[in-house]
Amino acid sequence: MTLTTLFRPADNKAALVYDLSIVFGGSWLIALAAQLSIPLPFSPVPLTGQTFAVLLVGALLGRRLATLSVAAYLVQGLAGLPAFAGGTSGLGRLLGPTGGYLLGFWAAAALVGYLADRGWTLHFGKTLLAMLLGNALIYLCGLPVLALFVGIDKALVTGLFPFLVGDAIKLLLATLLLPLGWKVLANFRTADVP
Repeated sequence: MTLTTLFRPADNKAALVYDLSIVFGGSWLIALAAQLSIPLPFSPVPLTGQTFAVLLVGALLGRRLATLSVAAYLVQGLAGLPAFAGGTSGLGRLLGPTGGYLLGFWAAAALVGYLADRGWTLHFGKTLLAMLLGNALIYLCGLPVLALFVGIDKALVTGLFPFLVGDAIKLLLATLLLPLGWKVLANFRTADVP
């Protein structure tokens, strides 16, 4: 279940407006979460709310709209809008030490969205697994690029270990809220239909 399956209009024009609104809304949610940024003195990778937002966008929107949302987010940052962590932007961010994480956001949204399209985010255990897999994919994309800048020996210390506790909290929060949220939204939708 995704927001699209619950609320997308049947009319083609209305559906296009809905899709565009959802795509840009998702991209702006990620950009807003990127502003929750705490620089770490020993790492080029800051603590941010981006991973939570990316995984949530994947779970809420499904594969198609989630990947478009992350793509819109990346384009906004590349175009100079202050969308990346701490209000930064530009090609240098994508080609720098955190560029792999940024690209990993797209892959994670695609994976979590794909699993959401198949109903994984309706139940606690599958939601947790989807979020864990998505988060792991972000690290699989981010750590090799980071290692090019800090060395293989320092990549885990500067790009993984400091983030595990925060990621665990974000994943648990999303895992607890999503199944409950789907029930509330489904009840809201059925109550709204005459």
